Amino acid sequence: MRIVKLVMLFLLASVSVAMAQQKKKALLTAKISTPTVQCESCKNRIERYMSQEEGVESVKVDYKKHVTTVKYWDDRTNIENVKTGIANAGYDADNVTANPESYAKLPKCCKKPEDGGGMEKKKH
Repeated sequence: MRIVKLVMLFLLASVSVAMAQQKKKALLTAKISTPTVQCESCKNRIERYMSQEEGVESVKVDYKKHVTTVKYWDDRTNIENVKTGIANAGYDADNVTANPESYAKLPKCCKKPEDGGGMEKKKH
């Protein structure tokens, strides 16, 4: 009888754990302001970097509007991790400032105009 009770207790615990792990997954979409994104190179760099982040489904950067749209799974990551990922690539993301070491490694065209970067204007 004691063994039967232990087996029942084990089964009950297993079912409880399994139900707890079946948390609802949701694919969320976030639009993040990325004011320091200036060109196609910036776009490609962020999209390539973020495609390797856990839980990120897709990334689309609109460098003309300075907006990055990210689709991510809420059971694997959150919006703050997504913003931190963009900052780790070297770009500002909403209220998260770019990682200084990553920013320093960006090509000149991807840096802020006040740091001597930006797209060069062609002279006619």
